[in-house]
Amino acid sequence: MTLRKSVVLFAAAVFLTAAFLGGCGGQAPPAPAKPEAKELKLATTTSTYDSGLLDALLPVFGEKHNYEVSVISVGTGAAFETGKRGDCDVLLVHAKEQELALVAEGHFVDRHDVMYNDFVLAGPPGDPANIAGGRDVKEAFGKIAAAQSVFVSRGDDSGTHKAELKIWKGTGLEPAGGWYHSVGQGMGDTLRMAGELKGYTLADRGTWVSLKEELDLKVVLEGDPALFNQYGVMAVNPANHPHVDYEGAKKFVDFLVSDEGQELIAGFVKHGEQLFVPNAS
Repeated sequence: MTLRKSVVLFAAAVFLTAAFLGGCGGQAPPAPAKPEAKELKLATTTSTYDSGLLDALLPVFGEKHNYEVSVISVGTGAAFETGKRGDCDVLLVHAKEQELALVAEGHFVDRHDVMYNDFVLAGPPGDPANIAGGRDVKEAFGKIAAAQSVFVSRGDDSGTHKAELKIWKGTGLEPAGGWYHSVGQGMGDTLRMAGELKGYTLADRGTWVSLKEELDLKVVLEGDPALFNQYGVMAVNPANHPHVDYEGAKKFVDFLVSDEGQELIAGFVKHGEQLFVPNAS
């Protein structure tokens, strides 16, 4: 082939390529559209919501599995009822005894421990019931009742409320009277009310650490083994509610107990403190 003919063929090839790219706007064909994200309904406690943990977990899960997670933030007792009705797909709660009982009754499946922290007893800086320095939460509750110091209870059948009632039962006392306020609120609002009323309240550490800078309260007691606070995840039983997204719920369960999910939980820090300790087996 002569040099002149080679040059002509090369020029033709360049022209055709330019014409093709010009017709396409100089860009490659567009990538296929990403499928619309599916909705997953998560019923969870106000403590996980108020702590900000979900903001660290849900975007990663959603991107990984193409889900938009709708959060139903209520007390653990209300979350149980939401799941039993089939009005959510998966639960992240903290009342292990009740969780295991409901699994045994067939309401939920695929339950796993996910993480833990603890409860703290918060109170006014003046500590009118003289609790600071103690290590026995039942003794502290007894002092509050004896002094009739203000106590603000969540009163909402949440995991924290269940833990509080268990402590009161251990004291043999029945909290009642003008000093005891059962407010039916989430953890954040309960802490704020305790601060306004200069009272005591039981709080999960995650919410306490997240909000303590804005509260006129201090931790007056911590470290009692009775204050251990375990969180678990479980899916609504699809045999009872065929409409639930069990596939998505199982993906969420597997994500939380995976190395990736556990590392995200371990790395969630507020005000220099780790709020939850992952412990999926």
